[in-house]
Amino acid sequence: MASYLVIGSNSFSGAGFVDYLLSQGIDTVGVSRSEEVAMPFRIYAWDRRDAAFNFHRIDLNHDLDALMALIDRERPSRIVNFAAQSMVGESWQHPDHWMMTNVVSAVRLHERLRHLDFLEKYVHVTTPEVYGSTEGWVREDCHFQPSTPYAVSRAAGDMSLRSFHEAYAFPVLFTRAANVYGPGQQLYRILPRTILYALTGKRLQLHGGGYSTRSFIHVRDVAAATYLVAEHGRLGDTYHISTTKSVTIRDLVAGILRKLGLDIDACVEEVGERLGKDNAYMLDTGKIRAELGWSDEISLESGIRQTIDWVRENLTALQQLPQSYVHKP
Repeated sequence: MASYLVIGSNSFSGAGFVDYLLSQGIDTVGVSRSEEVAMPFRIYAWDRRDAAFNFHRIDLNHDLDALMALIDRERPSRIVNFAAQSMVGESWQHPDHWMMTNVVSAVRLHERLRHLDFLEKYVHVTTPEVYGSTEGWVREDCHFQPSTPYAVSRAAGDMSLRSFHEAYAFPVLFTRAANVYGPGQQLYRILPRTILYALTGKRLQLHGGGYSTRSFIHVRDVAAATYLVAEHGRLGDTYHISTTKSVTIRDLVAGILRKLGLDIDACVEEVGERLGKDNAYMLDTGKIRAELGWSDEISLESGIRQTIDWVRENLTALQQLPQSYVHKP
């Protein structure tokens, strides 16, 4: 059985992927720059698993030698990297921080990894933000047109990895998932934030009126897709992970509020649009469905109900935790 090391295991998608690996009976090593997240966000700790999870606090920006020492000891055949500075709007405030983490530190890591003879697959979890706002459903060969410092940094990291694959046969695979959601997501994201604010009587700010279009996908479906890519994907290839349905942010929020017996006009405040925000991300997923036999299984309706239940069950604890993004350089 392949051995896995997950970089960025504290991230929402990273924690969801760790949980998926443990549910498959795969012992997993996790790395993040902060201590393990609070229990309401620690998805892999909610259910008892027979497989073991071994966590290490290592900052990619400052502790590369420690990370490589760990990798040399564990000798994983698969490394899946979720680590990134990932907030879009905030990337305008400190663009150099985004470039340092998503480009410079990433390239330093890849330069060290390319010399390892035991590494068979390196899954680079990236973003559709590199495409800019899409017109219709786009495939994996869509050209890059990033519109924010975050997107530029991710595009640069992706392009560097492409060159490593072509020059050194570095065993990289790329995944791009749009708008991952589900129980355990950080409270500054739109789904949990809407639910938490509605349950606690706070008014939600809706940027630009909420008319941008997104396709939301459950974290469990993303984890299953990522595992298939890590096991069976073609080296050097990119795989989109998305549903085939889209919704405006406004309609999403209105639907959540209706489930809670509330009206959008009473709960939402419209504010100006964020700088550089893309209008739509629409990812064609024909490739991963045809090549790897993946399909999304959790409907948005079901996923919203799961997330509502999670917020209600953890409401007291969640109210004590940060509800806005806290930047760490």
